[in-house]
Amino acid sequence: MKCTASGVAQVLLIRGELIIFIQIHMIHRRLILHYGDLSDSSNLNRLLVKIQPDEIYHLAAQSHVRVSFDIPEYTGNVTALGTVRLLEAIRCSGHKIKFYQASSSEMFGLALAPQSEHTIFQPQSPYACAKVYAHWMVRNYRDGYGLFACNGILFNHESPRRGETFVTRKITRGLAGILAGTQKKLYMGNLDAKRDWGFAPEYVEMMWLMLQQEKSDDYVVGSGESHSVREFIEKTFSYAGINILWRGKGLNTKGVIDSLSPKLKKSTFLKKGSAIIEIDREYFRPNEVDCLQADIAKAKKQLHWQPKVKFDGLVKIMVDYDLKAVGIIPPGEGVNICKGKWFSHD
Repeated sequence: MKCTASGVAQVLLIRGELIIFIQIHMIHRRLILHYGDLSDSSNLNRLLVKIQPDEIYHLAAQSHVRVSFDIPEYTGNVTALGTVRLLEAIRCSGHKIKFYQASSSEMFGLALAPQSEHTIFQPQSPYACAKVYAHWMVRNYRDGYGLFACNGILFNHESPRRGETFVTRKITRGLAGILAGTQKKLYMGNLDAKRDWGFAPEYVEMMWLMLQQEKSDDYVVGSGESHSVREFIEKTFSYAGINILWRGKGLNTKGVIDSLSPKLKKSTFLKKGSAIIEIDREYFRPNEVDCLQADIAKAKKQLHWQPKVKFDGLVKIMVDYDLKAVGIIPPGEGVNICKGKWFSHD
């Protein structure tokens, strides 16, 4: 959740609020850092007594879905029970602390799209199961103890700060590596999984809005659109001047260069017909989730919130910044989208 956590810090700093982060990296001098561990309840209790915060944005978790199948016990301990430890620390502190819990669209699993606050959860991974437990504990503490506690059911929220092993960054970094000549191919898993991808900084604004209401509640946060991994790849490469043609089926699917922009035709290592995308069984999950798409009617009606950056713009933002990171001058449309906004990644 690095990209979202740093976004929360930026939003609150802009609003002139003092930020206290339980993390080990500093991104701004106005941050006060404390060491914390979600598996250590005594540590969390001491921190709340010492800090006495007005708001807590709980984004910490083992949040990689595929990895959660490899470390299910750790995922449950941190992602599920870590939330309970924080809630109990708030309850015992005696302070009126507003609490935001980062729930996840992965909780919906096999539920038919679009998914809203009323959709029944059908989790398909240890991560999703842990998030469902945490989600319901937030509701229990809200109803049972009167805590001001909100669940934000966020669909996929992306930015150039997204972790490098998450599929969107993997794709945009892969493109950058291929264009820079440091990477020959991009290896992928399920190309047909569909997700609701949005721009993380806009979702952070929604998190803040939730905690400014008179009454705590739960909200679905997303773009309201759904696109496949295959579409994300096509948009990413096309924006940089490479048109992809798909050949083969299943594990034998390959993405080959169908055409290149005039500028890229001069490249010595990019040739029409070359396969630059292949499938690796290792990247498939034991349980797949086919389609996630947010129904954000409640957020629109009650909080007057809806995202401004659409799918195409998100892809351009992420491509531009990953190209800049390897020293390639980007097309610039994504950077221009960020101009005038509070978000920057320079």
